[in-house]
Amino acid sequence: MFKVRSDEPEYAFLWDKQTKTNNCYGDKIETVSKADIRREVSLNINGDGEIGENPNRYKQHGFYFNADNCIGCHACESACSEKNDVPSHLAFRSVGFVEGGSYPNYQRLNISMACNHCDDPVCLKGCPTRAYTKFAEYGAVLQDPDICFGCGYCTWVCPYNAPQLDPVKGQVSKCNMCVDRLEVGLKPACVAACLGNALDFGVIESVPENREQAKTSMPGFPTTDITHPNIRFQQTKNTQRDMTRPDGMPVKYHKQDNGEFKSTLDDQKHSADKQWGLKTLLNSHENAHAIFTICTQAVMGASLWLMALDLLGVIGSPSILVLSLLLILVGYGLFKLNMHLGKPQFFYRGFYNLKHSPVSREIAGVSLFFTGLIAILVLQVFALDVLMPAAYGITFIGFALGSYYMMKLYLIPARSFWNHWQTGTAFYGTMMSLGGLLFALLQSTSVIQYSTIVSISMVAILGLVVESIGLIAHKKSNQKTGEGQAADFEQSTTFGKTERLRYTLLGVNMLLIFALMANPSLWLLALSFFSVLLSVYLGRILFYAVVIPTTMPGAFFWKNDQFKAHAIKSGLSDMPQMGIMPERHHKFDVAALLKVIKETSIKAAFTQLKAIVKG
Repeated sequence: MFKVRSDEPEYAFLWDKQTKTNNCYGDKIETVSKADIRREVSLNINGDGEIGENPNRYKQHGFYFNADNCIGCHACESACSEKNDVPSHLAFRSVGFVEGGSYPNYQRLNISMACNHCDDPVCLKGCPTRAYTKFAEYGAVLQDPDICFGCGYCTWVCPYNAPQLDPVKGQVSKCNMCVDRLEVGLKPACVAACLGNALDFGVIESVPENREQAKTSMPGFPTTDITHPNIRFQQTKNTQRDMTRPDGMPVKYHKQDNGEFKSTLDDQKHSADKQWGLKTLLNSHENAHAIFTICTQAVMGASLWLMALDLLGVIGSPSILVLSLLLILVGYGLFKLNMHLGKPQFFYRGFYNLKHSPVSREIAGVSLFFTGLIAILVLQVFALDVLMPAAYGITFIGFALGSYYMMKLYLIPARSFWNHWQTGTAFYGTMMSLGGLLFALLQSTSVIQYSTIVSISMVAILGLVVESIGLIAHKKSNQKTGEGQAADFEQSTTFGKTERLRYTLLGVNMLLIFALMANPSLWLLALSFFSVLLSVYLGRILFYAVVIPTTMPGAFFWKNDQFKAHAIKSGLSDMPQMGIMPERHHKFDVAALLKVIKETSIKAAFTQLKAIVKG
């Protein structure tokens, strides 16, 4: 158990008092019933089998932050980093601020934030490796970095930027609520270190002594509807009508008539001049996702044409060459996606959370689709036509599951730019346009009927129309949230010329495909394909580059993406005290994979497989 110092001050201990039954969201504060088998079980912290005697062990705990008292000293950050041995480029707890007004009526409001150990943790549901667990003890949401394979999806879905992806180790870690301290009656290290008595901790909804509020909102804090976070605020001091972020994010917070703050666009953060921004786009760490989605969606669209025309008797049996090229394309996409992971050798862990995670379901669906394509190729090589319908069925099911969850995993409330049906029109539009043209181009090595070219062209045009309708609706929808407005502003300014080229290409592509219908020729087909490919690629890299999450405010240097980009460009990031580590790709560690295989018994492997199936 954690060692309690003999001179531990009184303020460092949890205060035991009467607690409420339900929280403000209507959820029970008691995490499990008194008869639940999860009670009286050791957390086994560092191999210690003792069980804590905290009387409120099975009640949801949470942080309490008094914004009026926070002086921005960062002692909470330092205490957390020291206790958890957090490297300088990560922070389980961060202190940022918002500011408003001008001298002499300037106001600054500090915000200290860590993991909120939510009632409905989206990180737990999103994680494909099941690295997260919501414990009955204190309601703590704990994460195991050793299980994590570094996909970073939890960092996408969390509205509070709590999970921290380490680019060095290739894994995520986060605040663990200092459960070892809770077990012996001590508050978390960050709370004990707070100089201004701004941070406190206890059973949720229990207001600390000399405090009067238990609010769930303050300027800069995202909506609680997404996860039901376990943090409460006090902020009695009046603020300016508009509070801005000091970091580079073009978002500010405007006070409504009811006193609540709503995020809105801050268009004064940088110039409104249109730029290309191609260097940023082409060097983005998320390019692997762009390549994977484009390759997979194009092959899915082409495969549907191949299977449909074969079943209708329009073309002969699938060409071995065409099938091989389709497999190479989707295989390349899968390879790029896998090597994007922090620990690519543990790719198989992506199947662990089929019950909850759209990432796991996407991986399963695309893998089934890939398997179906392999089956079609093998059956074609050995002329086993009698089994071809079954292979087609497997491929189609894989397409249906893989394509749906490929779209579903981006519908994230914490990222409003993605959380729109336009994501679906973009993805399925790519299958209809790029997929059809890819099939026609590959099939051009053999005879292809004019009527087939016309059909493929009509579907391709429909795909472009569907995508265009989605883009128009998306533009309008972005105005509903500050983060959406900011993302649209970034797209129209920082990447404005690239956005304009992408929109121009949509019109050009329609004209090219109409021309292809009127005069089918190989050169026009190839030109149409590569023009659509360029349009899709530009749209996809913009999709990943401009999204703005609902993260907590940073500061001028800390948690500021603009300063991070400057530090990397200027070489400041080479100094560890800057707290900046550029993103990187990790090698496929064969030795680590073999070690895990060697240490895992057959029985343990079957147990894990059973857990995956059962969920």
